[in-house]
Amino acid sequence: MRIDFYLLSQDPAPATAALLASKVRQAGKRLLVVADDLELLEATSQAMWDSSPEAFLANGIAGDEHDAGQPILLSNEVDPVNGATFLLVADGLWREPGEGFERVLFLFDQATITGARQTWKALEDREGMERKFWKQQDGRWVEGP
Repeated sequence: MRIDFYLLSQDPAPATAALLASKVRQAGKRLLVVADDLELLEATSQAMWDSSPEAFLANGIAGDEHDAGQPILLSNEVDPVNGATFLLVADGLWREPGEGFERVLFLFDQATITGARQTWKALEDREGMERKFWKQQDGRWVEGP
């Protein structure tokens, strides 16, 4: 499993989540977005609906009969009822992905950087895990050292 750590410095989590969701959908994959804060999930959902027309990002917040059919499901639980193989953690609070995910996109900012560092270190020796770190530079995401 690959885990991508994204340090938010210029764009907020909802905008970054929408950008990454677009890439996931272009690859033909399903996505589960997780955060404890309902306001963050709602803002992320809106950012996805408001993204460019050519990158239509249909999504829904978990809790109704349509959850299984959502290409992008937003939830407060790591439960891929929509068949997601990509997990995006939007609030900087690490959650164990469990089986079935091939990739985790972990967003964090200065307020959650200590926890992100601890997670990075905790995953260092875990078998089958590949870690990458991304940061914003001149408005673009670049792989960091």
